Amino acid sequence: MKSTILAAVACAALVAGCTTMQNPSPLAAETPVGVPAAAIPQGTGYFADLSTLPFQAPDFSRIQDSDYLPAIEQGMAIQQAEVQAIANNPEAPSFDNTIVALEKSGQMLNRVMNVFGAVIGANTNDTLDAVNAEVSPRLTAHSDAINLDPQLFARVKAVYDNRMAMSLMPEDARLLERTYERMVHAGALLTPAQKEQVKAINTELSSLTTQFSQQLTRATRDAALVIEDKAKLAGLSEQEIATAAKEAQDRGLPGKYVLALQNTTQQPYLAKLTDRATREALFNASWNRAVQGGEDDTRPLITRIVDLRAQKAALFGQPNYASYTMYDRMVKDPQTAIQFMQQMVPALAATQRREAALLNAQIEEEGGDFTVQPWDWDMYAEKVRKARFDIDEDAVKPYLELRRVLEDGVFYAANRLYGLTFKQRTDLPTYHPDVWTYTVHDKDGSELGLFYFDPFQRPNKRGGAWMSNFVDQSDLYGTKPVIYNVLNIPKAPEGEPQLISFDWTTTTFHEFGHALHGFFADQKYPSLSGTSVARDFVEYPSQVNETWATDPEVLANYAKHYQTGETIPADLVRKIEESGKFNQGYALGEVVEAALLDMKWHSLSPEQAQGIDPNAFEAKALNDLGLEVSLVPPRYRSSYFRHVFASGYAAGYYSYLWTEMLDRDSRQWFEENGGLTRANGDHFRETVLSRGGTQDYLTMYRAFTGHEPQVEPMLEARGLIGNDPEPQHADEVG
Repeated sequence: MKSTILAAVACAALVAGCTTMQNPSPLAAETPVGVPAAAIPQGTGYFADLSTLPFQAPDFSRIQDSDYLPAIEQGMAIQQAEVQAIANNPEAPSFDNTIVALEKSGQMLNRVMNVFGAVIGANTNDTLDAVNAEVSPRLTAHSDAINLDPQLFARVKAVYDNRMAMSLMPEDARLLERTYERMVHAGALLTPAQKEQVKAINTELSSLTTQFSQQLTRATRDAALVIEDKAKLAGLSEQEIATAAKEAQDRGLPGKYVLALQNTTQQPYLAKLTDRATREALFNASWNRAVQGGEDDTRPLITRIVDLRAQKAALFGQPNYASYTMYDRMVKDPQTAIQFMQQMVPALAATQRREAALLNAQIEEEGGDFTVQPWDWDMYAEKVRKARFDIDEDAVKPYLELRRVLEDGVFYAANRLYGLTFKQRTDLPTYHPDVWTYTVHDKDGSELGLFYFDPFQRPNKRGGAWMSNFVDQSDLYGTKPVIYNVLNIPKAPEGEPQLISFDWTTTTFHEFGHALHGFFADQKYPSLSGTSVARDFVEYPSQVNETWATDPEVLANYAKHYQTGETIPADLVRKIEESGKFNQGYALGEVVEAALLDMKWHSLSPEQAQGIDPNAFEAKALNDLGLEVSLVPPRYRSSYFRHVFASGYAAGYYSYLWTEMLDRDSRQWFEENGGLTRANGDHFRETVLSRGGTQDYLTMYRAFTGHEPQVEPMLEARGLIGNDPEPQHADEVG
């Protein structure tokens, strides 16, 4: 996902620059159309000027933690002056002096926030957290001051109302439409009293969601499971045990072992730990983080967040927050999203029950005197998978060395499809020593942009994986994209090979799919560029890019044994593919449950939301789904559901399922048209990846596939329709 810091502010991108160009005058380049330069205050400090590094990449060797707060304050003051000058312009409103001028405002603020957003997510500290807590409500108030300015909106509306008489290029027309709709959605048509209510709600929500994110990061770090007896780690590899020992050492616990938590409910080690008590303790540490009382308990924040969101929706005449927030999505209303997910429930519930029976049979065969519980599921699913498909994850990992996965897998696929080439560089300062950087070259050899790759888990990094930009592509300024991917792979001990799971391999392909969406951006205006698309469309290109993780040609190029160099055997690849439909009761179920839980939270009326008890609501909401939630809990419990309570996915987590449908349908198109070919890559680039937010999403999809989205390929890929995958050794199934 692309992390958006100032979603509601019309922040523009930076000014032209590449490795062979001199930067133009910042003043001349940054002054919005029709705004007198003399009326705009000048910034000071690092972020006041354009970076002199290639592609205007941030110079982390010159940036101090103390730079951010004054730069943000100056950036807001400058944009405020720019916007005021636009609103007070005595000339008649025009597209250039109002819409383009607004698009160009706030460049220093955008510059600092692109960098600040990266470091608070991936390499934060107490100082940065304090700055974030201070500026979040102020940034929200700043955004509201722009969007709710009646004089400014009058000019925007005048241009919008006259749009049919204007000869606008398609992207110009889209920018005008998006600018007007954004301001209306922010409350520009509300009464003065309602605007004040919206401002107060937005300011409080900004503080609460920032607090939620910070508390959850601390709670996740502090809930890591501490083990004193190495025997309790039976089942883990020596490298994994060494990683746990190093984690303990880093936390000041020498001689012990620490299993750090990832962001989701299930933890990877649950599939391997043979000591059942350790598995249960690890699961409970994950499930109960942020609900233990004390300063990092997120439940009081949830109560207030959902209450305020429901109140805000009511001010706009909407029955709930989901209806309010889905105005610009590909799926326009919550009912459509809910129906889309609920059609999966009957087959999914049956699959969960069938899989639970298989796991219980395996437990009984081994002499166990218990039935499967959530902390047992992954371990016994892996045993059944191994018996059924004769596949063991530990047999796969030696073929998945991280650098090879990235350079010989992800980059290789991008070369075959799009003609891209990559050159690692060591001359660019980064925010952490573990970050790798590459120059990306287009198919004609020209420089396309910069790519930063930050793969390893750290205690001060939020969980999950994501993508965003340091610099956005924009023809308005001649800027090329500077993009980063962040993952949370446990780092191997010094001197050990960095082997990763197939899940992390797929995630690496996924996040680079977002990067491709950003690199292929070909827009004039930064607010329409690259991944600046609807929440339920942005995951589509990234999921399509996962296709190539298992493509035979790509696999043969990157999946090589780290010791022998042997290519992964074709038989093992076949087993990986055949086993893909197994355990979908859990894999799909946890996502569907989380998405429906999100939608239930944000379908509450103001009366229903007021003072709600998160535990009671969550329990009832999950139990009403008709799924086996006692065995298959949601991928995120409410208390650690960062996506929807802190990261912009409120009433939007269904997007991962919706875009999976688009993805699976698109994979079928690739298969039918020859797979990994330059022609297919160029077609996808032309119709989807290069379009940014300039077109209707269904129009883009039809242009690529030639038809409406079809759900059947997704259901078949998940094993919910069609034949159940045939076991290779049916007699071994308990």
